[in-house]
Amino acid sequence: MLFINIAGIALIALIVWWFWLYTPKQMKLGEGDWVIAVENGTYSPSRINVPEGKPVELRFLRKDQSPCSETLLIPDLEISETLPFNKLKPIQIPALEPGEYDFHCQMQMYRGKLVVG
Repeated sequence: MLFINIAGIALIALIVWWFWLYTPKQMKLGEGDWVIAVENGTYSPSRINVPEGKPVELRFLRKDQSPCSETLLIPDLEISETLPFNKLKPIQIPALEPGEYDFHCQMQMYRGKLVVG
């Protein structure tokens, strides 16, 4: 009985961490090559800090063969691109105003965010 209670508390703690306390890995300008990996149902990194008022190029590398991972949408910027499997795909992002811009696949199973500011 004690084991079941401990397991239940651990599960509740994991759920609280995952839904309310977890913050995804972020990437800032100047860190690495701005490559976003598309694999295992996620964009990695999924939060990208972009400088205000400067155009940038993001490069996506699709490693997941799922049909859902094939399309990248950035609705606020009216961007819709097909990501080839295992090849870098550059995406030009225009100069943006401060704010947050979501990007995702067509079914919104893969999700990410551009943070401008």
